[in-house]
Amino acid sequence: MQIIRIFTFLFFCLSTTSLLAQIGANHNKPQREEWLKDAGFGMFIHWNVDTQLGIVISHSLVGASPDYVERYFNELPKTFNPKDWDPERLVMLARNAGMKYIMFTTKHHAGFCMWDTKTNDFGVMNTPYKKDIVRQYVDACRKWGLAVGFYYSPEDFSFAYRNGMKDITRDNHWEKAKPFQAKYRQFVEAQCTELMTNYGPVDLFFIDSDVLREEVKAVIWKYQPNCLITRGVLETPEQYLPGETLTTAWESCMTMGTAWNYKPTNDHYKSATELINFLIESRAKGGSYLLNIGPTQWGSLNEGQQGRLMEIGAWHFINQEAVHNVRPWIVRNEGDIWFTKQKDENTVYAYLTNLSDWPRGERRTFLLKSIKTTASTEVSVLGQTGNIVEYQPANDGRARFEQTPEGLQISVVRAQRIYNNHKWPNPIVVKLKNVDAALEPAHFRTVKAEKTPAGNLKLTATVDKLGSGKNYRLGFEYRPVQSSLNEEFNQQWTESDSYPISQPGQQTLEIVRRTIQSYDEIEYRAVLYQDGLKIDGNTQKISKLRLD
Repeated sequence: MQIIRIFTFLFFCLSTTSLLAQIGANHNKPQREEWLKDAGFGMFIHWNVDTQLGIVISHSLVGASPDYVERYFNELPKTFNPKDWDPERLVMLARNAGMKYIMFTTKHHAGFCMWDTKTNDFGVMNTPYKKDIVRQYVDACRKWGLAVGFYYSPEDFSFAYRNGMKDITRDNHWEKAKPFQAKYRQFVEAQCTELMTNYGPVDLFFIDSDVLREEVKAVIWKYQPNCLITRGVLETPEQYLPGETLTTAWESCMTMGTAWNYKPTNDHYKSATELINFLIESRAKGGSYLLNIGPTQWGSLNEGQQGRLMEIGAWHFINQEAVHNVRPWIVRNEGDIWFTKQKDENTVYAYLTNLSDWPRGERRTFLLKSIKTTASTEVSVLGQTGNIVEYQPANDGRARFEQTPEGLQISVVRAQRIYNNHKWPNPIVVKLKNVDAALEPAHFRTVKAEKTPAGNLKLTATVDKLGSGKNYRLGFEYRPVQSSLNEEFNQQWTESDSYPISQPGQQTLEIVRRTIQSYDEIEYRAVLYQDGLKIDGNTQKISKLRLD
């Protein structure tokens, strides 16, 4: 790759407006946000009257013809009758998968209410089913010990349409509702009051719109001050994971396939291994992973979704202590090895990913640069002792370790038989007890990018503080912006050259235009090599990168 190297060191302070400052007051209780950090894994359930058509949830109404809109609001409820809906089955699947809470769509943007509401007639009580689905869901969660979460959209297409918004839109929705804003506000507050007063303690709440968001928050905290609001207060990236470790609580929601609603045809589900890898990366970055499922029109889960939850459950059954009550390690990962640590102990978990071809009974060795042993260090593989490798009596499956000048060398065997054919494609987790940090990593951030008059891409990073290393190099990586809606998610990064650095400050690299494909939007990050250990920086984006 041809790189124009523009190398300047500047000492300066960055002043940025944080996302949290933009989204209003945070009256979440600190212990509730700490609970989310401990829980780390939840189930999202998207379900709506239009599931009967197998289409995108709610959004088909935007720009739809009057005939379509009328039939959507008046005809679809007549046939909504989920005879196979059994919330206990879903709750047990979630529980066995390791999920500690569920977010259920009480009402999506279309306005169809899944509870017994007195605010309108567009809801489940005016269908052949005629039962309060939210009540059933809440009761099942409480029976099996999962925290109750409500998803709610204050943006309501049905209400807006019936009050004069004939061209349904999300763009400038509130401005176009100006003739009936006071009525809109009362309507939303009444619905939220029902949800907060009719179902007992609600543990979490997800507000999926900027419309009347602060009003919704006020109602929630008025009636249930212990309720944890995620979207609307915390950072909640959708269909991607943040590119950095965050110290505040956060939650990333992702679909299992390419849709939130159940999509009966033309869908592509991620493998359970991919989903487990997203969970691991979320935990390594300090967040919670909210994995979505979509019941069919009859209320059941298809085999593809259920099977993936069961495979996640098998992995979690083995490795549950490495999922909950953990916090980020000093570095997120060393290549394909990801890390967390127990929040109150000097125990680190190393997740060995992308080793799906690892034969059972085979010993493999790994070098960890960020960890060093103590006099009382113990190393083991979760779920197994290594004392016995089935059908291989001469094989010593116990974990070994050695502290070397290059780092901590661990040697482990995949001994446990999980599948009948002895194969297991999912990550192995190594527990390292009583260990210390082997280094202090450098602190740096990806700052900005801009297109030059010549059409090149200029990338900038700031190194705030060097670590305990002796040699440092810094470069960049870029790729098209990723979304888990795409079948080819998690595309490999393209690397730039890297250059030595010896002091804190700013470094800029200019990548010539012919080395970059024409993308609508790319994401990029700085990467720093500290004594050979690659440390990934936070991710930034730049849009409309069409280079002619």
